[in-house]
Amino acid sequence: MEIKFTPTARGMFLDSLLHIEKENPIAAHNFKDKAEKSLRRLIDFPQSGKRIREFPDLPFRENIISPYRFFYRVKNETVWVVAVWHSAQIPKRSTK
Repeated sequence: MEIKFTPTARGMFLDSLLHIEKENPIAAHNFKDKAEKSLRRLIDFPQSGKRIREFPDLPFRENIISPYRFFYRVKNETVWVVAVWHSAQIPKRSTK
């Protein structure tokens, strides 16, 4: 099992780090370390994340690394991080 980011999710994660770094570079470094450690845990426990409450029927899960939510999907032997949202962002429910 391995962890990979989609290009969009990678950009979202880097943007979050830049945002934190503007206010507090040490906090940005600590958040990056905390996120990497938490995401590595998914290698052994890929189903440990919660279903996304806004989209319970989709095959995605979330790993919360406060104040961010990392959304992912397990496909074959890869945990794909597909998005990184600040917890203040509320995803819109699908109308389909």
